[in-house]
Amino acid sequence: MTNIITKSMNASRALRTAALAFALAALACKKGSTSNGDVAQRWKPAAPGTIAGAPIAAVQQALASKLAGARPAPLDEDQWSHVQHVYKLYAGVPLWMDQEGVANGRAEALTQALINGDGDALRLDAYPIGALATALAALKQTKTPTADQVAQADLLLTSAFTALGEDLLTGQVNPKEMSQDWHIDPQEEHVDSALVRSLRDPDLAAAIGRMRPQDEDYANLRKDLVTYRALTQKGGWNPVPSGKATTPGQPDAPARLEALRARLSMEGYQVPATAGALYDRPLAALVAQFQSRHGIAVDSTLGPETISSLNLSAEYRLGQVAANLERYRWLPRSLGERYILVNVPAFRLEAYDKGEKALEMKVIVGQEYEGKNTPVFSDTMQYVVFRPYWNITPDIQAKEVGPKIAADPGYLDRENLEYYKDGGATRIRQKPGPKNSLGLVKFLFPNSFNIYLHDTPADNLFEKDVRAFSHGCIRLEKPEEMAQFVLGWDANQVREAMQNGPDNKSVTLKQTIPVYIAYFTAYTRDGQLYFGNDLYDRDAALVKKVAGGATTNAQTAEAVNALKRIAER
Repeated sequence: MTNIITKSMNASRALRTAALAFALAALACKKGSTSNGDVAQRWKPAAPGTIAGAPIAAVQQALASKLAGARPAPLDEDQWSHVQHVYKLYAGVPLWMDQEGVANGRAEALTQALINGDGDALRLDAYPIGALATALAALKQTKTPTADQVAQADLLLTSAFTALGEDLLTGQVNPKEMSQDWHIDPQEEHVDSALVRSLRDPDLAAAIGRMRPQDEDYANLRKDLVTYRALTQKGGWNPVPSGKATTPGQPDAPARLEALRARLSMEGYQVPATAGALYDRPLAALVAQFQSRHGIAVDSTLGPETISSLNLSAEYRLGQVAANLERYRWLPRSLGERYILVNVPAFRLEAYDKGEKALEMKVIVGQEYEGKNTPVFSDTMQYVVFRPYWNITPDIQAKEVGPKIAADPGYLDRENLEYYKDGGATRIRQKPGPKNSLGLVKFLFPNSFNIYLHDTPADNLFEKDVRAFSHGCIRLEKPEEMAQFVLGWDANQVREAMQNGPDNKSVTLKQTIPVYIAYFTAYTRDGQLYFGNDLYDRDAALVKKVAGGATTNAQTAEAVNALKRIAER
């Protein structure tokens, strides 16, 4: 196990390094870039003798004093260290000034990005917006500002830039503090490089935009954020009264059915103009659509789970959109050219090649019980095993399989199990074959969680809408197609290895593939917003934490308006 964990750490480190290189190259790639990914016309700070009449030497001295002093609120120590690093790289010169004062083009790009930060559901009170507005107003209202005033404005602009940039790159919330079971490295150690590369870009507005996730899903969620903000501003929707479970064609209280129609209509469902006391087929079909888009088993029945989901407030749904924008920011900015992404709440796997979706399938994930849920992490797939043994873990052996054998001596042979020695311990494993719980192939990306992808003989479970049945590993609907994708083999070659090949045959991938196990409870599919099944109850705490980004309080709104007024002068 130690060797496996060490290999996993090395592979993960290599993956992070490759992802970083790709992300930094992406930040640089734009019209006017050189072939090596560096911007041909790099921005450099102006070097005037004076700034709005203040000697540059005096401004630098004031900056140095401020950088050695207390950090501006609300920056934390980590953000302040990025500010200090950027100034050190540029020898302590002002970064946002020219001879006339504030370099309007770049400062305007930054202030607009700050003002529009709520479009990413970022908490704007995390930035020194009010202090920045005051400092910029002081410069614009004074013909001969002091060196200290110039330095203060420059420092606050840089502080806002680094804080905003880091939040776009890695998120505002630390997932480890939120019980999210999230183990994907946000690559904090590389923020300085990404910030500097963005700062050097002559088109600062575009560079700031490239620091946010570039996924289509992220862009779609930003649009959904606008939609649900508008819904909450209108007061949201009224709850649907509880009652007995109603199936299509059954009668129900007219007031309840009218509330249901109004509720569905608020979220954009095309509700037919009918009334009465019958839960008719057209209305039931809309409820089925709602169930499908909200992680509920689709049965068209107006039951307790459906009513509970319908009655989650518009504010909470808005919070879920904001929470999942944050989760996207927790991912590396580039996932690689070829990668596999599993979204646990969607019970779905997607494989990508050169930015295009190459494969999609249903999956079965860990059960909703402690110790069986599927964690969030990333690693690299290294090899495939055809016709594998299932080496039953000591925990499953002690709690499940062992007691069954003790109660029924015939269970061992009936389930094709056998005892074997593992480092002196007596363990149980299931022999290869069609009855094996791992099916006929498994896909390994060695990790400390002992999680992998595999086939399953229980194909009927894929017919379920909610598919949380495993001990944590991930069962695949299309294992043969997955083997073709990762190995580059044709269908016949894969089928032969699965059906007639040698037992426990390991095949090393020619090129390892990043695998990401993620947890997104709001996502888009075919342009439609879905709220997935929050299997492991991870949303509530995060929704509460990001509430300040989902909506803006009055004090922050006033600070933003003040900055807008300064920017428009």
